[in-house]
Amino acid sequence: MLRFIKGNLENIDGVGIYPLISLLIFFVFFVVLFWWVFTAKKEYIEEVSNIPLDNDTNKTSL
Repeated sequence: MLRFIKGNLENIDGVGIYPLISLLIFFVFFVVLFWWVFTAKKEYIEEVSNIPLDNDTNKTSL
């Protein structure tokens, strides 16, 4: 199965750039996520972490 995919990909010009682009997107995403986690306000983190424990009766259920 892999030889069929590999054979088709070898015929495409410039196909080597796609792994580099995907690695760059992966790296940038996690750097931005890492930056957001360390710069987020503690109040916001506490508020969001308590959402599942909130017993608000105004919420509608299905």
